[in-house]
Amino acid sequence: MRPRLPVLLLLAAVAIPACATAQQDQHEQPGPGGGFLAQLPPEGYGSLTQSDLTLRVVTPEIEVRMVPLDQRVARLMAPDAYRSLRGLVESRRTSIDSIARRSGTSRPGMALVTFYGQQAGIRFDPQRVAVTFRNQYLQPIGIVPYSPRFNSQQLDVREQVSGIYLFQEELPVGDSFRFSYGSFNSDDWQNKQVMLDRERARVSGRSRSNVDTSVAHH
Repeated sequence: MRPRLPVLLLLAAVAIPACATAQQDQHEQPGPGGGFLAQLPPEGYGSLTQSDLTLRVVTPEIEVRMVPLDQRVARLMAPDAYRSLRGLVESRRTSIDSIARRSGTSRPGMALVTFYGQQAGIRFDPQRVAVTFRNQYLQPIGIVPYSPRFNSQQLDVREQVSGIYLFQEELPVGDSFRFSYGSFNSDDWQNKQVMLDRERARVSGRSRSNVDTSVAHH
């Protein structure tokens, strides 16, 4: 049986990235002609769970999970999770913004990556995590640890550690991409697109219905 995420990690997994939060008003403004990147789902109408957004890579020694920290999908989460988790990543704002400034990017891509030990005394290398899409290979430009033992790079059985990974550019959550740890890969994000599109449509419909109801009451 796989270990259950502790409450704090479960909350952290879908938090809104600190830099993205700081620039939220700018990000929400429609760009020329609109477009997916400019249009964020309205808050408070989603129903997805953390598991819906999780990618998994399993090796003989460890399991590695990644959740994209991007408002374009995080806003599709259930309201309580979205609101609660946002503040947790904001608490790392200083470290996240520092890495972004040093890397010269104002809007880094972010993901929560968690390592689970499957055997005792297993070593892991946090730098082996990467994202690939359209012949582009993105390695992390920085990592903000969540767990005190993250930097030890060693796990016991059922032990887990996690950190926020920053990439040079936003993750292509509206497209297909590959999550990898060394030579082990997950292409499951492509399979999630139908679910994400369906939830976006439901969120949009719920939002419009709420607006129509509010107008009718006035």
